Formats: sequence, C-alpha cells, structure tokens
Amino acid sequence: MKFSGYTLISSFTPFHCIPLKKPRRLPLDINFKTASKIRRLSTYNQKQQNHCKAEMVVAKYPPPLFSVAPMMEWTDVHYRTLARLISKHAWLYTEMLAAETIVYQEANLDRFLAFPPEQHPIVLQIGGNNLDNIAKATKLANAYNYDEINFNCGCPSPRVAGHGCFGVRLMLDPKFVGEAMSVIAANTDVPVSVKCRIGVDDHDSYNELCDFIYKVSALSPTRHFIIHSRKALLNGISPADNRKIPPLKYEYYFALLRDFPDLKFTINGGINCVDEANAALKAGAHGVMVGRAAYHNPWNVLGHVDTAIYGAPASGLTRRQILEKYQVYGDAILGTYGNDRPNVRDVIKPILGFFYFEPGNSLWKRKADAAFQLKTSQTVKSFFEEALVAIPDRVLDSTITEAPIGREDLFANVEGILPPPYETREEELVYA
Repeated sequence: MKFSGYTLISSFTPFHCIPLKKPRRLPLDINFKTASKIRRLSTYNQKQQNHCKAEMVVAKYPPPLFSVAPMMEWTDVHYRTLARLISKHAWLYTEMLAAETIVYQEANLDRFLAFPPEQHPIVLQIGGNNLDNIAKATKLANAYNYDEINFNCGCPSPRVAGHGCFGVRLMLDPKFVGEAMSVIAANTDVPVSVKCRIGVDDHDSYNELCDFIYKVSALSPTRHFIIHSRKALLNGISPADNRKIPPLKYEYYFALLRDFPDLKFTINGGINCVDEANAALKAGAHGVMVGRAAYHNPWNVLGHVDTAIYGAPASGLTRRQILEKYQVYGDAILGTYGNDRPNVRDVIKPILGFFYFEPGNSLWKRKADAAFQLKTSQTVKSFFEEALVAIPDRVLDSTITEAPIGREDLFANVEGILPPPYETREEELVYA
C-alpha cells in the first residue's frame, strides 16, 4: 500500500481501573428538603456557571447529537483514533477511569489521560465513591482539556458495582451522586454529566428514576443525563447479560423529556445504526449514544454520522485511505509505553471489525489471528501487508455507501405507553 502523509501527535491508553478500598461518604441523615435549602444559593450559582460552560463547548463543537458510549477495554485511545478518522463530529468517550487510578498514577498521567487533539470533542468518564479522590482526579484531568466530565452511575460489572461499590450501585444513593457532581463541577471548567440506567434490581419504577434525576439535578449543577434505557440486575449476571436480559423501556426516557424540560437527556441502549439514531432524534431525543455497534461495525455506523446526523458533506474517504492514516499513527505509538506496549495486537484490535459483512472479512480475521499467534508482524505496516490481501481492492477503494436501514417501529408507539407524569414529593424524600 502507498501511504499518504498524516500529522501525528503521540497519545496514550488508559489501564484498567483500580478497585476502591476505602469508600468515603458524607453524612446521609439530612432531610432532602433541608439540604436543598442549605445549598440553594451555591447550587444556583454552580448551575449558572455550568450552563455557561455548556454554551461555550457547544459553540466550539457541534452538539452531542451522536456519541460513542464509554466501553471498558474498548474505547481506548486507539479506537478513538480510528473513530475520529471516520467521523469528525461524533462525540467520543474514554473508557471509565476510576478516580483512584488517576490519583495514584499522578506521576504517570499521560499514559492514562493524554490524547491527540484531533479527538475533540471528547468526554472523560470517571467512576468512584470517594469524594476526596473524585475532586483530586478532576483537578488532575483539567490539564488535558477534556470537553466534558461524565460520572459513571450505570456500570453493572461485579468488580465495579459489587466489589468497587460504585457504578450503577450509586443510583441507590442519589444524595452522594449529587455531592459528587457538585465536587466535580467545582473543580473543572467544563460541563458535567451523569450516565445511568433506568433502575437497579427492584428499584425500577419510573418514579424512582425520577427521584434520582430530581435529587441529583437539585443538589448539583448537572443538566445532562445519559440514560441507558434498561435497568441493571446486580444478582450475579454478567455485564453482557445486563445488556440483553432487562427489557428496554424507551417510554421511561421519553417521559423524562416531558417531566424535566429544563434538563438534557441522551438516549442509550438498543440503537444500532444511524437510521435508528435519526429515528430517536425525530421522536424528540436530545442526543443518541451508540455503543457496541459503533465498535464492531465502525465503517457502516460512524461513516454516516457526519452526513446523516450533522448534515456535513461526505468526506469521500475510502477504507484504504483511513487505514493509511491509521498505520502512520499505529507504527509511531508502538512500544512507547515500555515493556513492548502497546504492541501490534493492541493497535490492531479496534480495526478487526472494519470489514464487517464484506467479502474477505472471515479470511481477514483468520489472517489477523495467525499474525498475532505467530508474531509474524512487528509493525502495523507489515501486518497490513500480510492480512489485507484477504480484502478485495473494490472494498478497500470504495467510499461509504448508503446507510443501513434500521427498525422502523423502534419508537413508533412510545407516546402511547408513557408512564403517568412525575409529581415531586419533596417532603417525603428522606435519605437513608
């Protein structure tokens, strides 16, 4: 392959999160109404400041109509590099980083937080249940100029929601989430947001979801919530089953739009292509977040975002041109972390789905597996020379085709099944 020039700025990938050991809680014996009065002035000022922050970010970049979900071990800096080569406007999220990881690795932060400036707009997702470490982590992240900081209240993984006691388990403690969001907002100059589910175990009524949204937004300047439209089950099922077994309840999401008109909500869960994302936007969604579909099939999902969602002209790029640029990035970053990391496997992992459902895809993956096992390729360039022979030139040299057709009835009947309007019962909301 003949490679074109590409401006490269070194970037780094985060490690796995470090489990929390000493959770720190604020006192929880405060009545919500009393707490709201105590914080009224400071929270109002924070909300005004956060609104100004959000306006500045939106003025700098297109709004987050489409975003790629944070996914542990997937949305690392390598994947985000590929995603940004395909789409210039999609909002990208980091993997979740535990606040402890950031704090304990202060001397080595580039490896966890640095990214090429081309990846803007980009959101840092953090998790944790220690307010001191959340504050410190937020301060340390400021130097890297993320466009938003998101707090994870949706991960059902046993090592996060179980042993770690954060992630989706924090939906059961909205007062702490409100405190955490206030701490994050007080220590950053960018907007803040929360990603959550619609419920946890038997705490899955619409009113309980509204109580969470109401309390967090009342206690903090949080104005943006990303809603995964399934509840989480913490009875030992896997994260994969938590994405399939609990049913989707889009009616909860659209009811939130009705009951909290002053807030912004992004819908997440079960949306697999740009056609379905547009259907959600047409139904009134403020924004759409897509996860695994954007990872497993990046060309056909992300390749349509700029034109179909944002109305931008087509880039005209081919898969070959994308890979030329990605190869320059990949070969420059190999081994830069020490101990032979990242290696060819690390860098190639995000592009294994680049030829999804195309001729030669199965052979391409077999050749990739062989190259990894036999370690016959020491560079990304040599890997491409070995494996891309499986892909016909007509596939490599074609531009993006028409967008896949999504499910027409995904949101067709949602208006008819909305739950009754939420009624705030502030005097009854006492934290346990």
